[in-house]
Amino acid sequence: MKHGIDTGFLVAAELAEHPAHSATRAKLASLIADGDRLVLAPQVLAEFLHVVTDARRFERPIAMNEAWRLVGQWWTARDVEQVFPDDHAVRQFLTWLDEHRLGRKRLLDTLLAATYRNAGIDSLLTLNARDFTIFGHFFCITP
Repeated sequence: MKHGIDTGFLVAAELAEHPAHSATRAKLASLIADGDRLVLAPQVLAEFLHVVTDARRFERPIAMNEAWRLVGQWWTARDVEQVFPDDHAVRQFLTWLDEHRLGRKRLLDTLLAATYRNAGIDSLLTLNARDFTIFGHFFCITP
């Protein structure tokens, strides 16, 4: 099975001070041991860099050069498939924004959901299932 990764899940997996760090790492290990594949969209990497380097969010943020290294490892990992937003994903993004009357705080999650949906991904690794269940297409796995 393939699972799209949400930014919050990736942050928890890599930032030791995150409250869900251990549970997230255990969930990833279990899925990979079962032969499952992980899927990443580039927008997750950009948001990850933004979040984990922010000293206002964490006592011990990750230095930018280390965060870049981690992003490179995830993007090229053997168990990770890369997916990209295309015209169909953008059209779905716009449709969902209108259909669900979503505002500016839902833009990134909605584009990510549309990207994964367009790539045929219906399972998401997330800390916030509510962000994705609204679309009616995803099974959300939390740690």
